[in-house]
Amino acid sequence: MLDTFIAILGIYLFILVGFSSKAVFKQKIDPQTLNLLSVYFLQVFLTIWGLTKRDIDFELIVSPFLYLGIILSVLLFSSVLAKFVFKDKSERSIASIAALIGNTGNLGIPLGIAVFGEQSIPYTTLINLMNVFFVYTFGVYFYSRGRFSIKASLLNILKLPILYAATIAIVLNISHIHIPQVLEKTLMMGAYTSMSIQLILFGMYMYEVKLKQASKKLMFYVMGKKFIFIPVLAYIVLINIDIPSIAKSILFFELLMPLAVANVNIASLYKNDVSVITTLVLLSSFVFLGVLLFSLDILKSF
Repeated sequence: MLDTFIAILGIYLFILVGFSSKAVFKQKIDPQTLNLLSVYFLQVFLTIWGLTKRDIDFELIVSPFLYLGIILSVLLFSSVLAKFVFKDKSERSIASIAALIGNTGNLGIPLGIAVFGEQSIPYTTLINLMNVFFVYTFGVYFYSRGRFSIKASLLNILKLPILYAATIAIVLNISHIHIPQVLEKTLMMGAYTSMSIQLILFGMYMYEVKLKQASKKLMFYVMGKKFIFIPVLAYIVLINIDIPSIAKSILFFELLMPLAVANVNIASLYKNDVSVITTLVLLSSFVFLGVLLFSLDILKSF
């Protein structure tokens, strides 16, 4: 437990580096540049390295689909409930979708390594890819309140290099083509650089958050769904499914990730209340710290 806690603190050290660097240098540092470098280049290293570390089998493939199935089930229930709880259309959209777009990339992959070791990378990489699909389809739909082109949304997914990197890695894996050790070290360097930059970026985004008091009803609704309803549903599903305990633990852990900054990015495109959403993202990040330590004991039950 102590070793895991220290490893988690190490992860948050990089977040502090990002927060502090932005606080000190202000406009001299552009998070967008780092984001482009990470998404279009370094995450390619991470994806290929992660998906070639072990043979792909049923338990690995089923994890991202279980992840999608759980969040879609919650989305169906919460979107109906939100119509009765919230009169404002913007709040209704936020209540329906925000808690389901988790930070499986910037935070989920590095924290997965801290808690489970490098064996978690194939799982967290595929879960993050599924989360990207969810963001660009259901996320866009709800934040735009239905005003979006499915074709345009799918084209946005096709522009992401990690999709093709994942395809290449999966083909290499199922073809039993092993990457030479020298090249694997290069991929590992790129992968860890990507994860470090993602954590630093998360810290920068947290500094740029402009807080605005969201309604208490919305805050309790989103936080309750994120950290109570989703974990309870996930636990019930996972204890009744016959897959290895490591797959259950990683999947449960990824579902706990706090709200992603992607909520802010997409909401801003469709004129939602971005300041309220950024408040919820920051709040979920703090709540997650407390939930994280408590969840470590739950993971042992799988």
